[in-house]
Amino acid sequence: MVLLRSLVLLLALVVSDHHCLPWFINVSESQGPGTILHSFSFNCSLHTPTLELLHVKPPTTFFNPPSLTRWQGIYVGKMTLSSMARLDALTVNHYELQLKFTCGKHVMEGPLFVDIQRDPGHIQCAGRFASPAGEIIQVPETVTPGALLYTLLLPGLEFQGAQMSITSAQDPPYFPGPFSIDGQGWLRSPSQGLRGQALKVFQLQILVTFGQGQSCHGMLTVKVLPVASSQVSFLEQAQNITIPENLIPGSKVVQLQARGFDVRYEILSPVPCGLFSIGRVDGVVRTTAPLGLAKAPGAGVTRLQVKAFEWFQTWASAELDLWVYVQSVNRWPPRCLPALLVTQIPETTPVGTVLNTFTCTDPDSPGSTLDYQLLFHSPPGAASLYLRDRVLKVNATLDCDTPGTCFQHAASILVLDNGQPLMTTEVPVLVTVTPVNEFSPACVPRTFRVREDAGPYTLLGSVVGTDMDYPHNSIEYYISGWSATFAVDRLSGEVRLLGPLDYELQKLYRLTVLLTDHSQDQDPTCHHSGSCTITIEVEDVNDHTPECEPPFQELTIHPHPGRSMEVTKVSCRVPQEPQRLAFSYSIVGGNSQSRFSLQGAILVHNDLMLAAPWPEPPCTYELLIRVADAGPSIPHLSTTATVIVHLVPWRGSTVATITHGTTVPSTMTPLLVTDTEAFWQPEPWFVVVLTVTGTLLLLALGWLISRLLQGLAQVLQTPSKPTQALMLNSIQGPEGSTEGFTEAPRMETPQALGSVMSLVQAEIICSTRTREPGAGSEAKKLLHICGIFSSHDHVFSN
Repeated sequence: MVLLRSLVLLLALVVSDHHCLPWFINVSESQGPGTILHSFSFNCSLHTPTLELLHVKPPTTFFNPPSLTRWQGIYVGKMTLSSMARLDALTVNHYELQLKFTCGKHVMEGPLFVDIQRDPGHIQCAGRFASPAGEIIQVPETVTPGALLYTLLLPGLEFQGAQMSITSAQDPPYFPGPFSIDGQGWLRSPSQGLRGQALKVFQLQILVTFGQGQSCHGMLTVKVLPVASSQVSFLEQAQNITIPENLIPGSKVVQLQARGFDVRYEILSPVPCGLFSIGRVDGVVRTTAPLGLAKAPGAGVTRLQVKAFEWFQTWASAELDLWVYVQSVNRWPPRCLPALLVTQIPETTPVGTVLNTFTCTDPDSPGSTLDYQLLFHSPPGAASLYLRDRVLKVNATLDCDTPGTCFQHAASILVLDNGQPLMTTEVPVLVTVTPVNEFSPACVPRTFRVREDAGPYTLLGSVVGTDMDYPHNSIEYYISGWSATFAVDRLSGEVRLLGPLDYELQKLYRLTVLLTDHSQDQDPTCHHSGSCTITIEVEDVNDHTPECEPPFQELTIHPHPGRSMEVTKVSCRVPQEPQRLAFSYSIVGGNSQSRFSLQGAILVHNDLMLAAPWPEPPCTYELLIRVADAGPSIPHLSTTATVIVHLVPWRGSTVATITHGTTVPSTMTPLLVTDTEAFWQPEPWFVVVLTVTGTLLLLALGWLISRLLQGLAQVLQTPSKPTQALMLNSIQGPEGSTEGFTEAPRMETPQALGSVMSLVQAEIICSTRTREPGAGSEAKKLLHICGIFSSHDHVFSN
């Protein structure tokens, strides 16, 4: 046991500290004197500390002053119960002890809260019953045999099944018979009664046994009083009094008088009497509470049994019956339940639905008939409600799907009584019609068209949903499933493009748009949904450039003078769109002297001039052919194909041929040039001005050409003398003529035109003279000169 107490003390030292104030402890009411309630540990090394109990709330002597001892350098304080401690949780279950700890100049105060816990197994006798004198009761000798004289109440016995018994002797002849007590504490008179036992005193020792071997005892003293004499009597044996119900408490009803010496009055029945009281000395009966028949239905008729007795001889008494009748007074208006009706009903409430049944009563006249009237306030004259036999019902179909029709019905019920004066009560009624989500949203299928080159967030159109519930536009839009290409705005229903489109991959999209309504029902979780299908058609956009195969060609041709010939065919296509076959072709570069043309995709060489009198050197043309797609799709994209043509002049023994060279050199990478042709549409006035200006220019050019031709004809008809001299000199000396022709190109510009004309005329003469018969050696000289003319003509043309 000592070791156990040491361990408890050590645990208290470990867990306790002066910084833990305040402390809360629970103590069982079964703890007795000397019980250690709590232990404290304090550190105070330089001074001698003190621990004091300042006060206890509520005041009691159950607690000893705290002790303070030193143990291994630490001061330990203890609180214990005193020798007078009798803890009872039913009497006091909480104590507050104010403690003060002092260590030198350091002072610390704090409370210790002690809660007394009930112990079901701990019952003790309490009150005057357990005192040395015991409980004293007085009973008249006329008490009936076996009557209940006293009830012994001990806290907690109702849960323990206590047994009570009288342990003191009750032997005759002093006792007329034994008193009895049961487990409920009811003390009853002897079965023989107490007649003839007046002025006797009976002391009863009572033992209370409960639990397992637990008990307590106490003393009960019974004094028997003698029978009352007949010296007291009322002047009137019975009285009937009628009073109005509007008497205030304390009003006089009647004054009773009785004969006797020093008479006192009391009400025997009813006990307790809540409506009336009687003066103990003067016998005046007064009201003690309002007599309203509505609040006190039993106040209409009250029978009072009044007793008059002598003060020093209480057994000398007399009794009187007093009847008090309360007359109704119309002072209060009718009172209704409920006094205010505030309710809400859904718009789908059927006609005839009961909203409420009003229960109204007249406080002045309970049970009287009342009159009910229904008055409308807003909207005035509404027929949505009607009242019949105190029952308020729905009278018409309610509808919240039209703006302004879902509102609050403000009315009142006027209740009238039949008293005088007439009193009324008005019961306010406020009925709120709440919307109900009855219908599902719907939308019309739509078709949208979008170009395949449309950018992100392009607006395609809007899905317009409709809902018959109000508000009609409380709709949210969603796309069923998941779409990475399109999105619909949750609130507006706008359909927008998110990802890229490709007409060649997919031309048509069908999306299911889900519609969900909201804010159309009193229950925010009530939603209806619908759906519709929208079709999105992708419009083709020319977004692929034509590709030519091959993009680079090199050919050699031998054209025939004065004839056209096919050089090559440009083969182009759009790999991504094999159905696109319409292209336009044009030569955009390298076509000097316009010797080449295009007939569709075929490149044609045009040589409409006759053969020159002297050989032409070979030449090379690098042609750039622009290939653009044609058709309604815009924009028109183009590419450029390169064709290199080596032109070898025709010889008499040479047939016009085409020699294909290397199509695409291995070291050359074709360059594809994409040209986007912008379309320009001029204003009408500009077209008119341009047409008039072009016409004037053509007329001026025609006039100029005609003047030049007239001048040329005059020169040809009259050859100049220098030309004839040149021809004669040439016939006489071929070598000299050759030198003269050689220097012809060096002539100055003003003389060039005359020299050309002379040469042309000389060539004509040569061709005529050489064909004459018998020309001889002179014809040979002319042929030689003509050959020189032909070679000089070739040089001049070059």
